[in-house]
Amino acid sequence: MIKYITETTNYLIEKGFDKPEIGIILGTGLGQLINEIDILHEVSYNHIPNFPTATVEFHKGKLIYGILEAKKVVIMQGRFHVYEGYSLLDVTFPVRIMEKLGIHTLLVSNAAGAINLNFKKGELMLIEDHINLQGSSPLAFKGVEHLGERFTDMSAPYDAEINAEFERIAHKNNITLHKGVYASVMGPQLETRAEYRMLKILGADAVGMSTVPEIIVANHLKIKAVAVSVLTDECDPNNLKPVEISEIITMAGKAEPNMITLFKELIKTL
Repeated sequence: MIKYITETTNYLIEKGFDKPEIGIILGTGLGQLINEIDILHEVSYNHIPNFPTATVEFHKGKLIYGILEAKKVVIMQGRFHVYEGYSLLDVTFPVRIMEKLGIHTLLVSNAAGAINLNFKKGELMLIEDHINLQGSSPLAFKGVEHLGERFTDMSAPYDAEINAEFERIAHKNNITLHKGVYASVMGPQLETRAEYRMLKILGADAVGMSTVPEIIVANHLKIKAVAVSVLTDECDPNNLKPVEISEIITMAGKAEPNMITLFKELIKTL
């Protein structure tokens, strides 16, 4: 793992990825932030040594380096998922690379279903805590102690100060920003009525298929981490209707301007 990380990091440095301060992972339907960036360098995932390749048709596959709000940023335009057949080490490998390049803060976005029925589709949810239901951990491998503390503390995985700043920005810009618990499941199938009921009992406010592995690794590497969900559908088990993935992507796109505002305004303060 250390050999792969070194090889990949050196490749990107040679490509001009010069000490980024902030890493950003863009979720489903949330790619328009790229239009706000002064792009200096970009590399397709399939050209980066040891990098996985995004296989989901609506996820791009580029690592982008540039300037956003006067800060050096590195952005994953498209992320990886366990449901694509990747291991959790594959899914989180880019976070380890971004940390080696120099980031001190990781911003994550995703599309999620609203378990809390007080939340409506098209709104945003600031993740305060999470439940890992993916069946394993990205830290469960031999030699992990050479990269960070094996028994990583997760009492506060999402940075409280940055979350408070997100809330201030949302209030200033009249953006509805809920706070809640995100449950991360393996997927790719959507949940049954019984599973939605279970998630509600467990205390989840939203459910998705990503984010938690990356947050765990960010904490392992002592990077500040935060995440925001776009709520793309309402998961009412008593009135459950079929949801098309195209509908989810459309709803994410409608909510995207608010997400972009949050991220841009936040980055000014970091």
